[in-house]
Amino acid sequence: MTTWPRLHPDSAPGHIAAVVLILCTVAGCATLPNAKTDMAAPHPQEVEFEGARGPVSAARSDAIIARLQGKGGDSDLLEKHLAYEQALNAGTPLVLGNALSLLQNGPATYQAMFAAIRAARDHINLETYIFAEDEIGKQFADLLLERQAAGVQVNVIYDSVGSLLTSKAFFDRLRAGGIRVLEFNPVNPLAGNENAWRLNNRDHRKLLLVDGRIAFVGGINISDTYSSSPPRHRNNTQRSSDEHYTTGWRDTHIRIEGPVVADFQRLFLDTWARQKGEPLPARNYFPQLPARGDEIVRAIGSTSEDARSQIYLTLMSAITHAEQQVHLTIAYFAPDPQLRKALGDAARRGVDVELVLPSVTDSPAVFHLGRSYYTELLRAGVHIHERRGAVMHSKTASIDGVWSTIGSTNLDWRSFLHNDEINAVVLGRGFARQMETMFAADLAESDPITLEQWKQRPVLQRLKEQMARLAAYWL
Repeated sequence: MTTWPRLHPDSAPGHIAAVVLILCTVAGCATLPNAKTDMAAPHPQEVEFEGARGPVSAARSDAIIARLQGKGGDSDLLEKHLAYEQALNAGTPLVLGNALSLLQNGPATYQAMFAAIRAARDHINLETYIFAEDEIGKQFADLLLERQAAGVQVNVIYDSVGSLLTSKAFFDRLRAGGIRVLEFNPVNPLAGNENAWRLNNRDHRKLLLVDGRIAFVGGINISDTYSSSPPRHRNNTQRSSDEHYTTGWRDTHIRIEGPVVADFQRLFLDTWARQKGEPLPARNYFPQLPARGDEIVRAIGSTSEDARSQIYLTLMSAITHAEQQVHLTIAYFAPDPQLRKALGDAARRGVDVELVLPSVTDSPAVFHLGRSYYTELLRAGVHIHERRGAVMHSKTASIDGVWSTIGSTNLDWRSFLHNDEINAVVLGRGFARQMETMFAADLAESDPITLEQWKQRPVLQRLKEQMARLAAYWL
């Protein structure tokens, strides 16, 4: 019999998964927003931006759109996606003047983070799902303690379930060094930060803020797990998802400078306040942020309390209005009926819908659940590929060569209903080209799944898929 080692992807350690599932079944079930009614239609000339000095005038907004349109073909696609993104009113503005660096895999991301932390002069805010007590975790802890000793205020939020295997002594050492540490929704019901004990609602965000000027957002936790990059040009030999894996992890992060960093800062401070963290020392959390580049970015955070999952709606909107291509790399793929319909409808109207999904996973339950939808999607014309030689952990999307997102959000019920998540949405062709180059590289390292091939899969595999369907909501 197959065992499910984890309730969710890069989430709870195996021995707590069953307990979480039992406890969760006694709670009420949240529901996803109705995408058809909640995705508002944009009005002409409705696109508004914010810059380094606040809201941009309508005349300047029009001039910006005109300039962006003049950079290449299919200019109306960018304007359309800008308008639909604006219409969602996601609680944070479309912000001009940002500089972005695309970071692939753990080693490059950690190197960039360490450099930013060492250069910190005022404060460091870190929010992470997993803060492991291993070599990478200790490197982060030592560096944060060093900066705290130098007068830089360090504030840390970690998830109680995600960091369950990290000892109390590890975090006590941070506290003893002057770092403010907050445990998100503690597993211990007597230590709760809120009125209700909400074990199923986790902080899945991966966010680092340095001096209120630099933000790092993406899918990479603080753990040795992410310290190895996937090898290139491996054989096409696929390995079973149930086999113990020793391959590298494929993940994506983004480094951001510019005015939009203030919106990511607000999301961190809001989490601290909602979790009733002790008052933070006074620091310059919102410095003046001049323009650092020309990228348009929106910071979107979702929480389990949201009646409307803004990340879900913005992704649904971008897919629903796609005209040319939808390219997704997703670690944990368990799409709800609305999302499956949106992907299938896009493929049927001629959009090139390509998914790069895992062939190796740390969560067999979610893996088999996602595979249970392959037949439906393949019949609709969706192209599915499984990444070989690595544990695919990225959560990215590139749509129509103008709309991109990177963050912590998977395409599953847990991300959209039960977790606090955070994503950066980027509007523009320049960054989208980088995303497409990255997607093409992942595609080259993946094996296509055809409908005829899929029909021949073993009976045991089909049984695992059906078993996973029984717990779809809780995975």
